[in-house]
Amino acid sequence: MSDVAFLGMGTMGLPMARNLIAAGYSVHAWNRSPDRARPLERDGAEVFDEPGAATRGCPHVVTMLAEAEAVLETATQALGAADRDTIWIQMSTIGVKGTERCRDLARERGVTFVDAPALGTRAPAEQGKLIVLASGPEDARDGCEPIFDAVGARTEWLGEAGAGTRLKVVINGWLVGVVGVLAETITVARALGVDPERFFSAIEGGPLDLPYARIKGAAMLAESFDDVSFRLALSRKDGDLLLEAVAGAGLEIPILEAVVQRLRDVEAAGHGDEDLAATYSLGRHPRGQTNSDGAA
Repeated sequence: MSDVAFLGMGTMGLPMARNLIAAGYSVHAWNRSPDRARPLERDGAEVFDEPGAATRGCPHVVTMLAEAEAVLETATQALGAADRDTIWIQMSTIGVKGTERCRDLARERGVTFVDAPALGTRAPAEQGKLIVLASGPEDARDGCEPIFDAVGARTEWLGEAGAGTRLKVVINGWLVGVVGVLAETITVARALGVDPERFFSAIEGGPLDLPYARIKGAAMLAESFDDVSFRLALSRKDGDLLLEAVAGAGLEIPILEAVVQRLRDVEAAGHGDEDLAATYSLGRHPRGQTNSDGAA
């Protein structure tokens, strides 16, 4: 296995880098806050203070950062030290416009660009079971696939660079929509005096059942949002990227617009660092309030 520069050690990046080490890669790690990357030294990674230093001599550079501006700033520094045959694998979720800017930067610097956002949250990242939505030049696949195999359970190759991000935008719209409607479903149940557990019991095993809804629903029922697998602030960012993309396509999506606005409101209320399940926190039925039949 060869050297890989891995730039970004957040909730997803750190376990992904650790899985690359386990697969035999020599990982050059960088993070804006160096202390975040230091634990990887115990696993055998070399931690660098600058993106360019981490990238030097690595045939593959992976970026996994929170938003487009951070990716572009970091990549600009990193690619300044990259060889012309370097492959830049961009795995962050940064939207259609952000991905287009990254593609332009790669072209300007003369490196190969692979757009490969990762589908999954903290636990799949730790387990190496992400789904990789890869898109880029055909001749980059051989070098990228072992990296994707180390961090993911499956790779979907989707065509030219940018196709992976477009699919990720679609999936994220579905995800925030499911969680938003689930939050209001539990609110409605409690307002009508229905035990929400009865809702989950009624749909169990049928076509309406959904494992992800059960995971988030359990957190909503417990009103416990501190076990963060996907930060609400990041889901709001993904929602904004969805709206940006559809605006560029001239579409109107009022239902998802309402869900994204709810995410903004919940974040503004101080829940941005909690799990996405905290979407429920603003709409929940007040404790002790009764419905018209007197039921709590």
